Amino acid sequence: MIAAIKAAKENNEVTLVEKNNMLGKKLLITGKGRCNITSSLDMEEFIKNTPGNGRFLYSSFENFTNKDIIQMLKENGVKVKEERGNRIFPASDKAIDVRDALEQELRKNKVKIKLNVKVNRVIVEDLKVVGVELENKEKIKAQKVILATGGKSYPGTGSTGDGYKIAKELGHTITKIKPSLVPITVSNNNRIEKESINKSEYGTSLNLCKSMQGLSLRNVAIEIIDDSKNKKIYEDFGEMLFTHFGISGPTILSASSHLLRYKNIEELLKDGRIILKIDLKPALSEEKLKARFLREFEANKNKEIKNSLNELLPQKLIMPVIKLLRIDENKKVNSITKEERIELVKLLKNFKITLSGFRGIEEAIITAGGIATKEINPKTMESKLIEGLYFAGEVIDVDAYTGGFNLQIAYSTGYTAGIN
Repeated sequence: MIAAIKAAKENNEVTLVEKNNMLGKKLLITGKGRCNITSSLDMEEFIKNTPGNGRFLYSSFENFTNKDIIQMLKENGVKVKEERGNRIFPASDKAIDVRDALEQELRKNKVKIKLNVKVNRVIVEDLKVVGVELENKEKIKAQKVILATGGKSYPGTGSTGDGYKIAKELGHTITKIKPSLVPITVSNNNRIEKESINKSEYGTSLNLCKSMQGLSLRNVAIEIIDDSKNKKIYEDFGEMLFTHFGISGPTILSASSHLLRYKNIEELLKDGRIILKIDLKPALSEEKLKARFLREFEANKNKEIKNSLNELLPQKLIMPVIKLLRIDENKKVNSITKEERIELVKLLKNFKITLSGFRGIEEAIITAGGIATKEINPKTMESKLIEGLYFAGEVIDVDAYTGGFNLQIAYSTGYTAGIN
């Protein structure tokens, strides 16, 4: 949509071909239906938040910034607000308002829109674009074509990898397609589990996560460790979620984007060498947490341990913590030993889960991999192989962390392709 808007503003006659029955289907599900439009960070920070070929985007990010998309939406009646983590959302919390504003802008600029129409191929003569062929064999003549078909994630929204096939037929290299910003699975093999889990009644990280399914933790600090080298791979702070297969939530999705680029990651995950460490109480040092327990236990000394942790932990976490420590849940607080108290503090500051893999591409928010950036001119988004062929968005081998960065990549590359 942004590519078509900008191309039309440059006095071109523009046709937007969309295989869905409406525009912006994927936009409508972003940010859980609220649309995390962009981030308020400086544009240099966008590069740092794009582990997948971020430097390729310098020109695009200069051409069309976060301020530019906010201004465009504002001109079409969409006010925005900022939330924690520098995330920008529509004030209405409705993704449809963002989509409708872009449609309005398309109409203002007289872009022809063809819905329910699938493109079969881009027609090229003498290494130069001359048009596109539709599924019904109808041909549309064009001097320039922008391929903005998205990646392969959320295929229900129409991004089924068509762009890769079209570009490959024209001689472009497609790098390996992987899910990114995707939930993570955890180990179900007690041979490779950490002692605390293995010796508890859970036996595996999977059983532990299942027991806490649906629990969302806010303001926790996470670290992902390569246990084979005792090396920290990733750290973050924020929200995470336990599920029936493992873990998800913003910090975990961003971690997945980092993890899939780590050397020998598949082998390490298979061997149980990648460990998630959660600090459930990052605001308190171990000493302060010990003091807090002393106060809580003093106030609840005649209660059973299972009924004495409500002030400190969410309900769904209490029994797992007690079981991991192998303390009798009916034990009275006044008979908890100093050693048990120390172990409790250690566990809350260092809650470990063994990771095992990634969920499938259909559950990924975005796709890593795509059309090789070395074959695209970063200043114009034009193919270096075919004159008049341009690319925009997720079909290119670029991907970023969660937080509005991937949508900004789509706008900025779309704008750059459109202006050229």
